[in-house]
Amino acid sequence: QVQVEESGGGAVQAGGSLTLTCTTSGLPFGKAMGWFRQRPGKEREEVSCIDWYGLTTYYADSVKGRFTISRDHAKNTLSLQMKEMKPDDKAMYFCAADLAILTRFVCQSSRDSTYWGKGTQVTVSS
Repeated sequence: QVQVEESGGGAVQAGGSLTLTCTTSGLPFGKAMGWFRQRPGKEREEVSCIDWYGLTTYYADSVKGRFTISRDHAKNTLSLQMKEMKPDDKAMYFCAADLAILTRFVCQSSRDSTYWGKGTQVTVSS
């Protein structure tokens, strides 16, 4: 059984930095992972995704140049380094394992096979 758990959320001032970590267990070889977020009053959206080998990454336009995704197979972790944070980054951030589609331009979860964490809250004050 695949388990996914996020950590590292918290409160930060605009312009500050925060790193989220996702720890997984039981994830089969080759599966892509990603970070999604749900901002207040909006639907969940993809933020950044990465393939198994780290060769293909996706970033939403709103976070390009500010966020960096990475994964460590030795530790079974996925990280999201967030810099130059903005109040608009305030959201519940979710880790997703086993994505349906991943290219440089598209990151999409699967209703049937993607595993989700419970989320970690990020607040950015102006």
